[in-house]
Amino acid sequence: MVFTSWGGTTQDAQIEAWAEPFSSESGINVLQDGPTDYGKLKAMVEADGVSWDVVDVEGDYAIQAGEQDLLEPLDFSVIDKTDLDERFVTDHSVGSFYYSFVIGCNEGAVSECPKTWADLFDTDKFPGKRTFYKWSAPGVIEAALLADGVSPDALYPLDLDRAFAKLDTIKDDIIWWSGGAQSQQLLASAEAPFGSFWNGRLSALSESGVPVSMSWDQNITAADSLVVPKGAKNKDAAMRFIAYATSPEAQAKMAELTGYAPINTKSPELMDEDRAATLPDRQTETQVNADMAYWAKNRDAIASRWYAWQTE
Repeated sequence: MVFTSWGGTTQDAQIEAWAEPFSSESGINVLQDGPTDYGKLKAMVEADGVSWDVVDVEGDYAIQAGEQDLLEPLDFSVIDKTDLDERFVTDHSVGSFYYSFVIGCNEGAVSECPKTWADLFDTDKFPGKRTFYKWSAPGVIEAALLADGVSPDALYPLDLDRAFAKLDTIKDDIIWWSGGAQSQQLLASAEAPFGSFWNGRLSALSESGVPVSMSWDQNITAADSLVVPKGAKNKDAAMRFIAYATSPEAQAKMAELTGYAPINTKSPELMDEDRAATLPDRQTETQVNADMAYWAKNRDAIASRWYAWQTE
């Protein structure tokens, strides 16, 4: 069977935590492909030429693709969803891992680090470049609205006019990152000494010796999901792989390797307590959950405006 994901350190961890032990236990060889490409997935399904069996996708896309009949329904007689975080379970997908967008800062490059989204949008108090995720996805628009004083419980439906007006105030100071490795490079080099990051990338950077601070204030959660494209040739193996990948042990291993939270609620008790305490599922006091269903419904419309704004 073929597992497709985003590459880099995340897919390396998925291989170590999931693919290799699954192959050892089941005898099923798991080939790797990537990066995930939604256009390619759709074209494969429409041409009845699917070569991927399990794909790691963003949570809002998983909902959208399921509604567009691009995915196989999951077999929950094989995949035990009893202990899976229900926020990340649909008929066509289960969570892969969940993460938070947090405020990161290179403490060695600045005299003071932003602690809140409002701080990150304050170019008078915190001058210099800041970095944000380039692609249209949950995270940046929510951060802009939170910075502008919108209450977390009033975020949805997103006020796009207000969000883009707030983003306009820092547009000239934004350096966009398109992948996790690039975000780390921007922070480590201090080309952008602060910004919005996936929490796991900051943890890895800190462990490498870079003086990184991380603010969890109003951390914005989102998740990746595991799906099976409609017409996958190794559907039975795919269901078994997902069952293994979402098991308590496999999710605990993945969390330990990446710093992202497990979606199996039994996993934290299997982890080192010091490590478990650093994950997003322990940072819930001011946590803001991105609305995946809203994004799935509005993904394309938001994307059109987002990319047009970036090029203005």
